[in-house]
Amino acid sequence: MGKLVREYVRCYRIGIDTGGTCTDGVLIDDATLEVVHSAKEPTTHHNLGIGVGRVLKKLLATDVVPEDIIGLSVSTTLATNAVVEDRGARVGLLVFGYVRHFKLPITANIFLKGGHKITGEEDEPLDIEGLVDSVHGLKDEVDSYAVCGGMSIKNPTHELVAEEAITMIDPKPIFCSHQVSDNPGMRARAATACLHAKLMPLMISFLSSIKTSMLNAGLNCPVTIICGNGKGAGLDTAVRRAAITMASGPAATARFGCTAGEPTALIVDVGGTTTDVCMIRDGHPVLSDEGCRIGQWKTHVEAIDMYTAAGGGDAHVICSADHDCSLELGGGCSKLPRIRLEATRVQPLCMTEDVPDPEQWLGCGLRNAVVLPVESLSEEVVSEDEILFCLREHGPANLETLTQQTGLSGILLEKRLERLAYLQQVRMAGFTPTDALHVLGKLDIGSKEQAEHGARALAASLDMSIESLCLQVVAEAEKTIEGIILDYLGRKVWHDVEAAPFLSSMDNELFSLRVAVKVPIIGIGAAARCFLPTVAERLHTTVCFPEHYEVGNAVGAALIDREKDQANFAF
Repeated sequence: MGKLVREYVRCYRIGIDTGGTCTDGVLIDDATLEVVHSAKEPTTHHNLGIGVGRVLKKLLATDVVPEDIIGLSVSTTLATNAVVEDRGARVGLLVFGYVRHFKLPITANIFLKGGHKITGEEDEPLDIEGLVDSVHGLKDEVDSYAVCGGMSIKNPTHELVAEEAITMIDPKPIFCSHQVSDNPGMRARAATACLHAKLMPLMISFLSSIKTSMLNAGLNCPVTIICGNGKGAGLDTAVRRAAITMASGPAATARFGCTAGEPTALIVDVGGTTTDVCMIRDGHPVLSDEGCRIGQWKTHVEAIDMYTAAGGGDAHVICSADHDCSLELGGGCSKLPRIRLEATRVQPLCMTEDVPDPEQWLGCGLRNAVVLPVESLSEEVVSEDEILFCLREHGPANLETLTQQTGLSGILLEKRLERLAYLQQVRMAGFTPTDALHVLGKLDIGSKEQAEHGARALAASLDMSIESLCLQVVAEAEKTIEGIILDYLGRKVWHDVEAAPFLSSMDNELFSLRVAVKVPIIGIGAAARCFLPTVAERLHTTVCFPEHYEVGNAVGAALIDREKDQANFAF
């Protein structure tokens, strides 16, 4: 009797991570968890599908065919980046019921009579007239609405009535707090509803680009979006409840960090827009039922216990040619640094293919960035906006030139540019720590020549050497990352008290402190190896970089997807 031979069929998973600077991808063997292939492409913010498509093309440019792929999982920092940079939809919040007024970082917070008691009985009638007047005043200023009524988790009637009334006046997306949160606190529910309203348009655009990229690559496998709590969700759920993707990237970060073999450690992901810090304990990610903190937002969405703040490789380097002075003890005068990093992300020069020669436009003040129009804008769109019209007629320009061409200036120009960037009609490029690393020869993922042109222009405007400029930029980035780590640790010990300002002043004219972090650091991200060794040394701890750390989030996303499928199969 002949032997029964069973042919081994290899199956693969694809993990994708879309970050502020790069879109990473990995192809892993589902049986062995071996990373068979990895790819890294610049994130194309004006059309995210382009970057995703390029990554998929690279991953499939082997002997692997689309039919071999059994799952595609996606983690992304789009949500966290949008919150940190105050991007996303313009949200109008309507709150009904007796409550002490609170402020959320959105376009409008409006408080009206209404709401219910803890028993579900009406507290007082809904102020329909005030609601209607408010919506009429907001409809040209907002992109979506969030509605929160007192004890709507017991009786959502006022929220549902408001939803219907708003739709009749302004048919834009509306998020009722009882549908997205069961938290009895009105501020917590309002914040959660606002985050959903703020992020849904971004998530719709992103997931649409994923579908298009898969279609172009011939993929027809299930798709999983990584949520902030380390679980997976389908595309439809991710759209309806966009805020669950908050901390999507850090969830993948934490899962990848668990592969490093350290039972307890800090996981630090240095991205383009933000630095994310989370912790593993006893080999597992630490979760927070109250939600993670992202910049000034406490999300109230179950997520990895993490802290995200602006401060990554693509932070905007702002230079001032003037020496400002600040009074110190004893009446002395100290020159402040002329180089600082802004929270707002710009495209690094080294990663921008069509950027004009930086020596023609880059310098101090209003010459700190160049505005580039997005291709394929319709004639109608361009003709209706004076900034877009000027860019089409005269080409990319810095803020100084745009001020001269349009007559717009100051905050008005900045707000107009923010809006155009949100609508994906313009891009902003400038000098960043990523560029400085290229000039210093510490990173090689873009054009070193373009970065050098930018460094030369800035160094000349500041009358300093190119090397000194780049070293100072890197030092500022390291200082920012150190502060983010200390802020996370401070919150772990003192809860919501912001300890970073105190801890970051460890060495001053009056006293000096030494902080020794008692847990090791695991670094993730292409630029992590450039920044974290110095940061770890300053914090008197160690840092390691596991294999594939450059694409760690993509690996983490694939691992979460595999564990999800195994758990479903088990039941």
